[in-house]
Amino acid sequence: MRIVSLVPAATETLFALGLGPGVVGVTHECDHPAGARELPRVTRSTLELDGLTGGDIDARVNAALAAGEPLYAADLEAIGALRPDLVVAQDVCDVCAVPADDVALPGVRVLRQHAHSLDGVLAGIEELAEACGADAGPLVAGLRRRVEAIRARRPPVRAVFLEWLDPPYGAGHWTPDLLLLAGVDDPLATPGRPSRATSWDAVREAGPELLLVAPCGFDEAAARREIDRMAAPIAATGAGRVVVFDGAAFFNRPGPRLVDSLELLAEAIARVGGGGEA
Repeated sequence: MRIVSLVPAATETLFALGLGPGVVGVTHECDHPAGARELPRVTRSTLELDGLTGGDIDARVNAALAAGEPLYAADLEAIGALRPDLVVAQDVCDVCAVPADDVALPGVRVLRQHAHSLDGVLAGIEELAEACGADAGPLVAGLRRRVEAIRARRPPVRAVFLEWLDPPYGAGHWTPDLLLLAGVDDPLATPGRPSRATSWDAVREAGPELLLVAPCGFDEAAARREIDRMAAPIAATGAGRVVVFDGAAFFNRPGPRLVDSLELLAEAIARVGGGGEA
């Protein structure tokens, strides 16, 4: 089977299922595993965001959405030339990847990924495997065992998980499930729903012992630059510690590495007794 993946998380899933040799095209953001980087790119961003601050990125993206302008472009001619049997797209977030409605091709099946919870992500792995004639059983069973090994058995820690800093966005979709499993009490999290903007006053009023920061699409170095830029409002929350994650690699992508994200989160929570920035 020839597969074009227009979702980075789906690309990761396909390789984890042993289907990497059948993947013939990916997005401009597919960077894991290494083999995905060698494949033809069939999408691009329509916005130039390099070098912008988080606040400027948020403003530019929201302006484009308000004007009805697409954030991504899919090269349908290039996709067609790859002769795919299956195109994997998504209906989860217009900001994160090409919407499924933009990639209809005559005679080509489009599988829509639309998970909003951890269980939904695992079900999506099974659905993708079935569409490709593969068995997701061993992969999903292994992921579930790792989840059960982490499931919190201690009193919860008061924290706020932020998916963006300027303005602050609380945890949404599947991340609240990870927080609950790791033993985090986050009053700003909205399970099963998109992350939404809040205010630094609301973060302060939540009374977090720590802030968990994984800006969407930012690696750890970029996240730390944003933290330095937003040092004043962060300090005003009263949180005794800031824990920084690579959001681009973990948390943001609804694929197998969400369980890696859970393990990283649990490890961070286990270190809560210390002070300072992780």
